[in-house]
Amino acid sequence: MTAPDTPTTSARAAAVESLRWKKFPVLDDGFVALVDVMGDDGSVVQAARVSYGEGTRKVSDDRQLIRYLLRHAHTTPFEMAEIKFVVRVPMDCWRQWIRHRTASVNEYSTRYSLAIDSMQATGNDEWRSQATNNRQGSSGLMSAEVGGTLTQAEHELQSFARKIYEERLEAGIAREQARKDLPLSTYTEAYWKIDLHNLLHFLALRMDAHAQVEIRRYAETIGHEIVKPLFPLVWEAFLDYRMEAMRLTRLDREVIGRLVAQSAGRGFPASHDAFLAAQDPSWKDLARSRERDECLEKLVSLGLVTRPA
Repeated sequence: MTAPDTPTTSARAAAVESLRWKKFPVLDDGFVALVDVMGDDGSVVQAARVSYGEGTRKVSDDRQLIRYLLRHAHTTPFEMAEIKFVVRVPMDCWRQWIRHRTASVNEYSTRYSLAIDSMQATGNDEWRSQATNNRQGSSGLMSAEVGGTLTQAEHELQSFARKIYEERLEAGIAREQARKDLPLSTYTEAYWKIDLHNLLHFLALRMDAHAQVEIRRYAETIGHEIVKPLFPLVWEAFLDYRMEAMRLTRLDREVIGRLVAQSAGRGFPASHDAFLAAQDPSWKDLARSRERDECLEKLVSLGLVTRPA
């Protein structure tokens, strides 16, 4: 991989201005936009070195230091940079978002203003079935025929909820009470300011394949469209050591060790039966074990075990 270049001061300023207030669309009517940013890759390096002079340092030195910091979880230097966004997001998605408490937030108030006249719609081919092995996840798509019926019902429900809301307002009902039956699909807007360390934590969780699709789209947009051009060296290290890295637990390592001993002379990948024979003893009597499943997925991705039929 070719190391990304660190932009000059003028190029950096131009990049910031080109991004500021630019609305990147997400879902059917959502968006994320950069409001302001404090710091850059150099701010992380500066904080780590506790030095204000660039001296004779090279970009490659900064890159290696940033990679070292992220690789070894030295997090405070990344807290020296901050980014402020404005986002439009459905309320159900915003509930997950706001669980990340390490940010400053100011949300659009439907006590003072009319609720945004927009609700997230689900396309005929976007309805997901409930996952059987994960209570909080989804798995696969419903047929377009079933989805069409669901989408039509959704449209009718949303239209009726908006009609009732507006009738209450026209009758003089207080906005704070008139809003109470609006669906969670209603869009809200908020300013969201967060330091780079906690933003990377948010992105690592919400860009993950196991995150809900809707919030994943927001995280991917923030990461690729805003963080990447503003912090190219940090972004490269983040992908290498967080998003595209693998964490091996003690139990994982011990399973690998037993597989190596069992597979002497037979080579890899080992069979699924060999994996079960090498699994941790605490998993053997469990009909279902997420820890075992996660270990298996790691070893399959490493080419050490074949996927079960």
